[in-house]
Amino acid sequence: MIRPARHTDWPAISRLLDQLEYPDTERFLAGKLGRMLEDPAETILVWESADDADPRSPLPILGLLSLHFVPQIALPGDFARISYFAVDTTARSQGIGLQMEEYATRLAREKGCELIEVHCHTRRARAHAFYARQGYKESPKYLIKRLR
Repeated sequence: MIRPARHTDWPAISRLLDQLEYPDTERFLAGKLGRMLEDPAETILVWESADDADPRSPLPILGLLSLHFVPQIALPGDFARISYFAVDTTARSQGIGLQMEEYATRLAREKGCELIEVHCHTRRARAHAFYARQGYKESPKYLIKRLR
C-alpha cells in the first residue's frame, strides 16, 4: 500500500496538497515532482488503495508523505524532516497516517538519522494530536524568512 511516488502520481499529489491548503500546485507540480524524485535526499511516499475492483484503472492515492534527509555537521547522525504529510479527507482516522509515519520513521532509522521533525501549522490541532501520539515533542521556535 505504501510505495515511492511516481511522476504520474502528480495529479493525486496535487489533490492532496490542495486539501492541505496549498492550491494551484497543478501549474508546476509535474516538473517539480520529476526533479524531486531524482534527488537522493528526498523520498516521496504515497499510500495507494488496495481496491481491486478494476485492474485496468489506477488505484486511488489516499496518502502523501514527503521526507527529506538532512546531514548534520555538529551531530554524529543526521535528521529527517517531514515536509508534507496528508491523508485524503475521505480516509482519515483509518490508520493510513499511522502506517505512513511508521514507514518514514523506519526509513529515517535505516539512514542513520538521530531524529525526525515535522513543521505543522498551529491551526492543525488534529494533526498535532496525531504527532503527539506518535511521540513527537514540541521544539523551540521555527523561524522563516520569506524570499519572495
